Amino acid sequence: MFNILLAEDDKNARRYMEVILQENGYEVRSAKDGEEALEIFQSLKADCILLDVMMPKMNGYEVARAIRSVDEETPILMITAKGELNDRKEGFLSGTDDYMVKPVDEEEMLLRIKALLRRSKRVTEHKLLIGDVTLDYDSLSVIKGEEVTTLPQKEFYLLYKLLSNPNKIYTRLQLMDEIWGMDTDSADNTVNVHINRLRNRFENYSEFEIVTIRGLGYKGVRNV
Repeated sequence: MFNILLAEDDKNARRYMEVILQENGYEVRSAKDGEEALEIFQSLKADCILLDVMMPKMNGYEVARAIRSVDEETPILMITAKGELNDRKEGFLSGTDDYMVKPVDEEEMLLRIKALLRRSKRVTEHKLLIGDVTLDYDSLSVIKGEEVTTLPQKEFYLLYKLLSNPNKIYTRLQLMDEIWGMDTDSADNTVNVHINRLRNRFENYSEFEIVTIRGLGYKGVRNV
């Protein structure tokens, strides 16, 4: 699961982008101002950072410069209402890698994020190793020896999330929110159905399992 740090002071815009990102398999941590963005950055290993320019306490340029003083690699996508050439120049000079002007086009934002991740080589690095089993995020595949199982998108995201954070208990509501998004039309038993499918697919794999925590939800367990 890729971690996205989203800094946007407008509540509605922030929630809209959160939903879009989560529906497309990203883990999102949000900040409502520049100072909060830096606090999250210090504790979160972000794979990509989305920065609004006009924020209270610290603007996006200031946040980008602060990040670049300690981290030259994490890609930054600046999203702003400012579209003038001088504004773009200031954004790039402050350390941003790419620039989008509001109103944000959903598809364009997702494509730009994927391009930034690809350029930073983070896509190919996102492989989860559990003994002889590899979860390849880029191909949505579970690989064991010569056996390759390519999963439906949501099924893979669910397995990857549980096994990326072993022994952490997730409620069904949390998993619905983070994998499908709160605005999904999926039925209430969607998580249960996908968990059962995963268990059936990998019932002979001793390297990991999905455990039901009665009354709470599920957790992924690595056995190696």
